[in-house]
Parts: sequence; structure tokens; C-alpha cells
Amino acid sequence: MSLKASELILNEDGSIYHLGLLPEDLAKTVITVGDPARVSSVSKYFDSIEVKKQKREFNTHTGIYKSKRITVMSTGMGTDNIDIALTELDALVNIDLKKKEVKKNFTTLDIIRIGTTGGIRKDTPVNSFILSEIALGFDGLMHYYKDDSFLKNEIAEAFVQQTDWSPKKATPYVVEGSQELIEKLSSEITIKGFTGTNVGFYGPQARILRAEVSDPKMNDKIRDFEFEGLKITNLEMETSGIYGISKLLGHNALSMNLVLANRETGEFSKKAKEKMDELILYCLNKIVA
Repeated sequence: MSLKASELILNEDGSIYHLGLLPEDLAKTVITVGDPARVSSVSKYFDSIEVKKQKREFNTHTGIYKSKRITVMSTGMGTDNIDIALTELDALVNIDLKKKEVKKNFTTLDIIRIGTTGGIRKDTPVNSFILSEIALGFDGLMHYYKDDSFLKNEIAEAFVQQTDWSPKKATPYVVEGSQELIEKLSSEITIKGFTGTNVGFYGPQARILRAEVSDPKMNDKIRDFEFEGLKITNLEMETSGIYGISKLLGHNALSMNLVLANRETGEFSKKAKEKMDELILYCLNKIVA
């Protein structure tokens, strides 16, 4: 059955609506970054670049790094953008855009987020690299989809109880990253993390400039949460959505995080660009290893 034009939206050139990409533009290994300007910080290491396209906040370069074809794409910030970006990435490989039909044989993408984060514990210091084994989403995105078989509901329920989570907020969910990618990108210089994904940067992360927040102690509650030895290590804004949509659609996903700030110590990195370049090169070399 053909998908309706209102559901699978294409541009005049046949490219997918928001990303502006054609299937041939995409590699099977995709690096996502939040900032459109960070795309060139990754692709500058490529041996060659064959695709450069940008539409809205979605900036995409595809090229070759040490004989491996890789796509790097910006998503903008937040899991609402992740819902768009990952759904359309999946459509590029698993839907025949000309026939507007779902393919019978599915393609699995490897999706690696390279981003920044804030540590909430003293043992996640500024400038360290956190590899997210598991993520807790405060955004509610995955509750809009039918299949929740991959969610770790027992952990989410314990979090709600321990933190006295407000019923006015979205119900948290917990989802794991790809074990295959965790093993591939782990090393002695990475910290295995339990990452919290917020719906915003200020109020949702209890940052107060002028507007007061409803629960000023929320970060302390998040830091103190524990489930069978699991403790939350860091906060950012995309990982749970990346893991959830990837699990839902059958892709491998991993989030690699540079700790720019530590909320417990109040520190902020003085060498963010240098350390981000280091994380990018680390990930590229692990991908092709």
C-alpha cells in the first residue's frame, strides 16, 4: 500500500521533506551533532566529501574517512528534532520514496551522536568523555509510539518514586544504547554513563536566571537516584530520543558526550574546542577500526 503524500512528504526533487536528502546521499554510518556548525568540524577530517546539503537546521556532509563512507548530520537541539531526523533517516533507507512503499528488506544504520553534556557528579569531571550505555528521557517522546517493549519500565518507575516526580510532567522512560556500538567505542578513556535527557536547557535543568523553577532540588534528586547500582551521570537533550527511535525502527545507536560543565562543582570547560576535536577524532578512528 502506498503511503499518503501527507504522511511521507517529499520535496520537488524527490528528497525527504525536512532533511532535503536523497537515498544515495546517505551512508550507513551516520554521525549526528546538534550544532550545524559542528558538521564541518567532523567532515574536515574526511579524505573526501561527496555530498554537502543543508535545509533548515539539518546540515549534512557525506564523505570518506579511511576508506569508510560516513555521513555527518546536524539535528538541532531537543528530542522533537530527533523524532524528525531519525524518522527521515530511516525513511531514506527503508522506504522506496518513488513508489512510496515500505521495503520488504530493512537496512540497519549505525547512528553515533557526538555532543556536549553537563556532568552532575564529581566522578564525571569537566573534559571527560561519557559513553551513554543507557538513557532516561524526561521528554515523553516514546509514549507517542505503540511499541514500548524495549523500554526499561522498572527503572523509570523507581525514578518517579525516588524523585517525587510531578504528574504535571511527562512520564520518564528508560532505553538502552546499542551493545554492539558500546563495545566498539569503549576504551580506558571513556566513562560508561547513565544519561538523563532533558526537554530544555534552563528550567528543565534547574538553571535559574530570572525565572524560578518548580523544584529547585531536582538536580540533587536526579544525582541521588540509584537503581541496582545504576546512577545518573550526566544531563543533555537528545540521547533518549536517539536511543528510543533507533530501537523502535531497528537501528544501532550510541551517544558520545564531552562534559563541558559539572553542575555539582560549578566548573565549565576552558578548552571545549580542543576536547571536542579530540572526541571527534576518537570516534572516527573507533568507527573505522
